[in-house]
Amino acid sequence: MRLDHTKGSNVRRGPPGNPGPARPPRGPPAEVPPLPAPHRPFRSTGAGPRALRAAMAPRAARRARRRVRGAPPAGARGRSAEDWWWDELAPSGSGYHLLQSDSMLLVLPGPGPARARAHRRTARRAPRLPPPGARAAASKARPRAAPASAPQHAPDPGWGDRIPLEILLQIFGLLVAADGPLPFLGRAARVCRRWHEAASQPALWHTVTLSPPLAGRPTKGGSKAGGAKAEEKLLASLECLMPSRFSQLQKLTLIHWKSRVHPVLKLVSESCPRLTFLKLSDCHGVTPDTLVMLARACPQLHSLDIQHSMVESTAVVSCLEEVGPRMRKLWLTYSSQTTAILGALLGGCCPQLQVLEVSSGINRNNSPLQLPVEALQKGCPQLQVLRLLNLMWLPKPSGRVVTPGPGFPNLEELCLAGPTCSSVSDEALGRLLHGSSNLRLLDLRGCSRITPAGLCHLPCQELQQLHLGLYGMSDGLTLAKEGSPLLTRKWCHTLRELDLSGQGFSEKDLEQALAAFSGTPGHSHPALCSLNLRGTRVTPGTVRSAPLPQSLGASVVCPPSCLLASSKRGAHTGQAPAWGGSALGIPRVLELGLSDLGGSP
Repeated sequence: MRLDHTKGSNVRRGPPGNPGPARPPRGPPAEVPPLPAPHRPFRSTGAGPRALRAAMAPRAARRARRRVRGAPPAGARGRSAEDWWWDELAPSGSGYHLLQSDSMLLVLPGPGPARARAHRRTARRAPRLPPPGARAAASKARPRAAPASAPQHAPDPGWGDRIPLEILLQIFGLLVAADGPLPFLGRAARVCRRWHEAASQPALWHTVTLSPPLAGRPTKGGSKAGGAKAEEKLLASLECLMPSRFSQLQKLTLIHWKSRVHPVLKLVSESCPRLTFLKLSDCHGVTPDTLVMLARACPQLHSLDIQHSMVESTAVVSCLEEVGPRMRKLWLTYSSQTTAILGALLGGCCPQLQVLEVSSGINRNNSPLQLPVEALQKGCPQLQVLRLLNLMWLPKPSGRVVTPGPGFPNLEELCLAGPTCSSVSDEALGRLLHGSSNLRLLDLRGCSRITPAGLCHLPCQELQQLHLGLYGMSDGLTLAKEGSPLLTRKWCHTLRELDLSGQGFSEKDLEQALAAFSGTPGHSHPALCSLNLRGTRVTPGTVRSAPLPQSLGASVVCPPSCLLASSKRGAHTGQAPAWGGSALGIPRVLELGLSDLGGSP
């Protein structure tokens, strides 16, 4: 076959002698498929660039296939910083695992979660992709589909979800011990599932205080609808929380509940079998059936505080009779119904009672409290703390001839403080403390009829705190001018706090009293840490010459005239002011009484 190169001719002709069929006229050249490249080593033959690229195609295809085999599959996650921490600091088999966040890294013992390495196993198990040539041929053979979206990875929940439950419980326990479980645990339960699980542990709900949000706040028009609605809303929440979280509740305080006390205490009796302490503050509507039901459902209940609440005396008496020997602590507010409650105690319904406190409310009751001392000693022989605060207390005699009672052998604290306790005399105090050799704290503030001679005859030998202050009530009273050395000589080796404010002891008497701290039996150091001489006749000379112990630097209360005279003396001599035979330093704390600013130095 040959080609005719005649101008304007593009027709193939056959060999000579055989013209052959006529060819079609000139048109666009037809596409000729490329010939397969020969599979032999390339040799330089001086060919052009097109032939060179054709010869190098097999080698480039092999390199591309190797790159595809080593590349990670589509959608696989690359190596992260957390993977590096895992491999470098806590490799498998080391016995530790890591928990990492943006600002924290925890190294914890034990096997860790395998979620951080799960993507590696997924990458190894993923099928290998075919070479590019085969993939192109397959794409031409089948119709093109819509591009698939990249796999969506779940967001990292953060370090809070990966902290072990035991560590979260310890952290939450510290916060609950400082601020209580509410509202912290309720808010922490909304962070994530792990925090919700930790906040729902009953071990964190030992002590709970419940108060309606609108309690004590005035509502529009002065109506009580807002408070009742708030109580209903809180009650609905408690119906969901108590069965699951209050199973280990031990101490419960209800404040400002006006109308829904009974339903709340009913829930408590059904869900809190370990309740030991109940406090009702400013609560109304407590019936006898409510307290009796609670006492029966909670066999460990031993403490009841109903101060400043409107509770019927019959309800309290019924509860005390039901609890019986289990009752250990009782707090009452003195009112006209207190006599019935004290009558039940005198009858011996609570023989194991250890703490009894009776105080006046906001509206002070001026009627005196008649308390038979000997009957109380028989009814509550295990009493350790007795507080009659802000009351006009009259010891009711048992007849013309007073027979000493059994006393309180375990009594450690007696508080009779009040503004007008003039009825408490040495004779009444001796009857009350008969046989109380273990007394540690004696608070007689306001008891102006108590004398040092009467205190000296008390059976307690290791008294640590003695408070005899007369605050703003010494005017018009006949006070003892001598006898303070009797107190300091008897208890100089054990006394840690001494309050003589407002007493009428003379300067010489106070000097002798302070001198008793210079030497103690057995040459031991005095234990005195706090001394209150506000409103007394002490002078700077008495203070400078008194050999007060070094431990007294913690708290000293004196008339300002003493400090002013001592400071002037130090300014003139260029020395530090002397106080108790030693220089005044920063660690020593001086509390000054402003009532004596006009006194002469």
